[in-house]
Amino acid sequence: MFIQSSKSRKQRKFRYTAPLHVRQGFVHVHISKELATKLGIKKRTIAVRKGDTIKVMAGGQKGKSGKVSSVNLRSAKILVEGIVRKNMKGKESMIPISSSNVYLTEIDAKDKLRQEMINRFKSAK
Repeated sequence: MFIQSSKSRKQRKFRYTAPLHVRQGFVHVHISKELATKLGIKKRTIAVRKGDTIKVMAGGQKGKSGKVSSVNLRSAKILVEGIVRKNMKGKESMIPISSSNVYLTEIDAKDKLRQEMINRFKSAK
């Protein structure tokens, strides 16, 4: 499912009203070149999941890396362990990061379905 219109208003409406199975495409992240060669896949992006390791490439947290603790499809943001901010009382909360500002450095392929997906990408060369 892709945005059909070139009008900004319709593009925003598409993103705000998209169902969850379409929003899954909004949280695809770039794969590092080392990981792509290690896995033997040529795809540029892959869906990020809990347990993957990412590195932040843009924004205030640039250069930091960590393990994904959760992926929010409603806001299309990723929460990463170790990337936190403190409030005035000293409580730490995770900073939501956009998927366009990160890339995947390590994949959690313990899940059987995820391993099948990677194998499918290998055969689709």
